Amino acid sequence: MIAERTPNQTLHIAKFSKKDEFYTQLSDIERELIHYKEHFKNKVVYCNCDDPRNSNFFNYFAYNFESLGLKRLLTTCYKNQEKDLFIQRESEKAVFLEYTGDKNGNNIPDAEEIGIKPLKGDGDFRGQESIGLLKQSDIVVTNPPFSLFREYVEQLVKYEKKFLIIGNINAITYKEIFKLIKENKAWLGINMGRGISGFIVPEHYELYGTETYIDGSGGKIISPNNCLWLTNLDTSKRHEDIALTKTYYGNESQYPKFDNYDAINVNKTQDIPMDYKGIMGVPITFLHKYNPEQFELVKFRKGNDDKDLSINGKCPYFRILIKNRRL
Repeated sequence: MIAERTPNQTLHIAKFSKKDEFYTQLSDIERELIHYKEHFKNKVVYCNCDDPRNSNFFNYFAYNFESLGLKRLLTTCYKNQEKDLFIQRESEKAVFLEYTGDKNGNNIPDAEEIGIKPLKGDGDFRGQESIGLLKQSDIVVTNPPFSLFREYVEQLVKYEKKFLIIGNINAITYKEIFKLIKENKAWLGINMGRGISGFIVPEHYELYGTETYIDGSGGKIISPNNCLWLTNLDTSKRHEDIALTKTYYGNESQYPKFDNYDAINVNKTQDIPMDYKGIMGVPITFLHKYNPEQFELVKFRKGNDDKDLSINGKCPYFRILIKNRRL
């Protein structure tokens, strides 16, 4: 008997098999982008991991070009070596699209208004053509390959770009990504987990679990509930304090100390005590509500012995060590 795989395991497998064709739904893009509109006025937006023939990122920015006040929209994708997601044929060449706004007054991005140009290379975001377009852009918005997430973010930082991208929640456990968050150079966006409803995937991808279904157009959708938006675009949410209602003193037994670090363990963000001045270990999902003005990020995962934080010899799932700045 073959064990049933969960949606989370499907994405985990995709990471190692390099099956990175996870197309973002328009509804998820709209739900997140509504919080960043003020950042896009007179800006060049680049979607460099999107097949412009299928990309909902391109659709979103093209149809909202005037309302956002965009300057230019650029979209490229890696040449698909497999069959096209919807047309079921091999993509002959990599292309990029450029849109500079409505010209005929109907407020619709018509085909004749969109410049479609072939690329000499394969459209890989690491290629010189893609890097050349990256240099021209102000903000990068896309769903990059999960298997190349570290390398992708490294490139954005190298070229000092603003960005709003989708990744797996576990990406914040990567030392390179956590370092950016600790240094206040990146943070989590508005929606996470179930706030990202699912990805359109090719028909030939194997899907498992109860949280997968077929959408109205016949495309398969997987809902892993373990993804997030990572960004360096400011939002009002990241300046809101977490409301603390629990107390440490009088409830010490609920907050055991770690074996290898002078800190208490807190199992849920909502259980962070309001009266504890020392260091606390909290779940990684704390970062979704993290306000850098309220808390300091001290360290990730490791104790003084450079081993995983443990309690009575057992290691809880990854913990972030924090300290309340308000006390």
